[in-house]
Amino acid sequence: MGNRGMEELIPLVNKLQDAFSSIGQSCHLDLPQIAVVGGQSAGKSSVLENFVGRDFLPRGSGIVTRRPLILQLIFSKTEYAEFLHCKSKKFTDFDEVRQEIEAETDRVTGTNKGISPVPINLRVYSPHVLNLTLIDLPGITKVPVGDQPPDIEYQIKDMIQQFISRESSLILAVTPANMDLANSDALKLAKEVDPQGLRTIGVITKLDLMDEGTDARDILENKLLPLRRGYIGVVNRSQKDIEGKKDIRAALAAERKFFLSHPAYRHMADRMGTPHLQKTLNQQLTNHIRESLPTLRSKLQSQLLSLEKEVEEYKNFRPDDPTRKTKALLQMVQQFGVDFEKRIEGSGDQVDTLELSGGARINRIFHERFPFELVKMEFDEKDLRREISYAIKNIHGVRTGLFTPDMAFEAIVKKQIVKLKEPSLKCVDLVVSELATVIKKCAEKLGSYPRLREETERIVTTYIREREGRTKDQILLLIDIEQSYINTNHEDFIGFANAQQRSTQLNKKRAIPNQVIRRGWLTINNISLMKGGSKEYWFVLTAESLSWYKDEEEKEKKYMLPLDNLKIRDVEKGFMSNKHVFAIFNTEQRNVYKDLRQIELACDSQEDVDSWKASFLRAGVYPEKDQAENEDGAQENTFSMDPQLERQVETIRNLVDSYVAIINKSIRDLMPKTIMHLMINNTKAFIHHELLAYLYSSADQSSLMEESADQAQRRDDMLRMYHALKEALNIIGDISTSTVSTPVPPPVDDTWLQNTSSHSPTPQRRPVSSVHPPGRPPAVRGPTPGPPLIPVPVGPAASFSAPPIPSRPGPQSVFANNDPFSAPPQIPSRPARIPPGIPPGVPSRRPPAAPSRPTIIRPAEPSLLD
Repeated sequence: MGNRGMEELIPLVNKLQDAFSSIGQSCHLDLPQIAVVGGQSAGKSSVLENFVGRDFLPRGSGIVTRRPLILQLIFSKTEYAEFLHCKSKKFTDFDEVRQEIEAETDRVTGTNKGISPVPINLRVYSPHVLNLTLIDLPGITKVPVGDQPPDIEYQIKDMIQQFISRESSLILAVTPANMDLANSDALKLAKEVDPQGLRTIGVITKLDLMDEGTDARDILENKLLPLRRGYIGVVNRSQKDIEGKKDIRAALAAERKFFLSHPAYRHMADRMGTPHLQKTLNQQLTNHIRESLPTLRSKLQSQLLSLEKEVEEYKNFRPDDPTRKTKALLQMVQQFGVDFEKRIEGSGDQVDTLELSGGARINRIFHERFPFELVKMEFDEKDLRREISYAIKNIHGVRTGLFTPDMAFEAIVKKQIVKLKEPSLKCVDLVVSELATVIKKCAEKLGSYPRLREETERIVTTYIREREGRTKDQILLLIDIEQSYINTNHEDFIGFANAQQRSTQLNKKRAIPNQVIRRGWLTINNISLMKGGSKEYWFVLTAESLSWYKDEEEKEKKYMLPLDNLKIRDVEKGFMSNKHVFAIFNTEQRNVYKDLRQIELACDSQEDVDSWKASFLRAGVYPEKDQAENEDGAQENTFSMDPQLERQVETIRNLVDSYVAIINKSIRDLMPKTIMHLMINNTKAFIHHELLAYLYSSADQSSLMEESADQAQRRDDMLRMYHALKEALNIIGDISTSTVSTPVPPPVDDTWLQNTSSHSPTPQRRPVSSVHPPGRPPAVRGPTPGPPLIPVPVGPAASFSAPPIPSRPGPQSVFANNDPFSAPPQIPSRPARIPPGIPPGVPSRRPPAAPSRPTIIRPAEPSLLD
């Protein structure tokens, strides 16, 4: 291969690819594609071949490349080529590749110079290439020939722009040296898509075919018609060399000899030729790789950071070390206790932001769920009055009582106290369930050792069950204690004297009428489809009403529902719905909202439903009684409506209400304390002080600390990934230090590219067949109106279209005397200078300047000939 610079880059890229492959990822460098743009027969295909270092593209006169060739270079251990249109065939002879390109071109475009935008896709696999995309494009032509359409020029330009518009493409603007550079369509197209000149490199071909005595030195030195990245001159093989099978290496040697021997180029021979073009493009590839490194490094570092915490415990891991097993067992039991305490106390370093867990859920049970269960069993007014009436009558017996019996009060109160047992025991069950969940969560960190995890869960769960029994016994004891003695001297008890006054306050449910208890989104679930179906509203619950709005801004109120005579009932979850529903209804069988007897309110979770129910309880809206009220009518008629009896019932009713409120307050306060003391705190102490002893007594250390196969594999994979990531980061660091990024050249004045449409600068040379300018003596060889290189100020030179920059003084004048037309034109925007004169032997003249050019004021100095 002829591109050694590319071969030097291959190991770097391979190291990166190998490093990423070792961690199961792909390294997306996305190297830039290189497109060659130029006129017909400018030498584009030769430039491309020289970069690859293989001779495989069709050659000839006229338009040879008639379809875009997308050449994908792919690094591989073996060298072969394959086409997209015939994937099954592998080409190892590159002469056959050329023939296939020609045949495929003729198949689509015909044999009569037709063109097509349909690309030919060729893949070359080789150990000497990088993963690159090179694009050989048809040459820009203006006159249609053969089967070419009339708008051939615009078709080719559109085709070229499709490929060079991509920001990651490098553009090689190829112009032959024997053509006027100012009229280069390649440079003009490149300027349109790359106005800053960041990715355009000028390539001057056919320097060996220039007229004798002419050269392109000023262009190659970037003094004339400059580009930001400058120009590189190359000498390709001639058609005769190609037909004579002259290989690329010999052509490169001949090119090197040409630049070293040519007097106009030998001072810059190191910056000319195909090797320098390869070096420039390879440096661009190096720059691109270096620009990709920070992104790759950031990606690897984030992965490494995510692994470090887990790998920390595996770095010095020795599976069979008994000391390690003992230490690991102690650490894991200790960590298990710390995690359990953190989850209960809420001081964990990893806070769950998605749902309530651990202590927060237990707190909800204590302060929302348990109070709700207490109120849920609250007595029904009709039943309570009926029970009080029966108690009074049964105590009086056959006598008619004149006074309210206190025994009726005690009987009713004791019956209400007994009802507290069921919600209290249910509260304990809920807490036990949450503790079991917490134990499972904490034991997940013991997953590396299945036996240890299993034993730990079993031992702690068994202990919790044991404490559950003791806690329930204690709670039942508390209730029995409350039942054993009715303390009517309690400071909060209203007493018989105040019982009658209390009756006027029965309906006072809320202390602060306008207090907002809760806000939130709820869905009204039972609106018919004809009326819009289920819809979500913003609800505001106060002490007196339930209102809902269009949104949380609370500007557009939809409805306000007073809380009087409202109750809550549960609604079964719909078959196709994932919402949890409860309903609000009126106890007097009235419509609650429009024509609805009840409104069904839906939440996303059962926890939200329970929380809303607890909020309604605070507002005085109680749940519906569970048991059916059967035989209400019959029983209502069994007790007398005697006014005296009614007064006695009302008095005891108020006394019971006052005393039960005291008991409820006491139980609500003691329940969390009892559960915390007898169950949760004891469990924490057991884990910290006794769990380890129970583990040692249940099994030997070796069986407890036997690692699972999955965990061993996971540890090995994690360590391998960790070291691979570090190795990849080291490779990236090595590449960063072993490669050098070249800065972008500073901007140049390339306005000449924008002015070529109105007037082009004077070309540096033209063929001898061009028409002589008016008044030009025929003695001058060649018609090019450019000035000579000797910086002698002569007046007649003012007729030239633009003042040039004088060429190198001194020794260069010897070569300039041989050809007075070798100096190319200057940029039109440069300031006017005194032009060099015409060499001796050429008659002086002063033809008129072109009317479109600005007037150039020059001092009147005599010619050397005068």
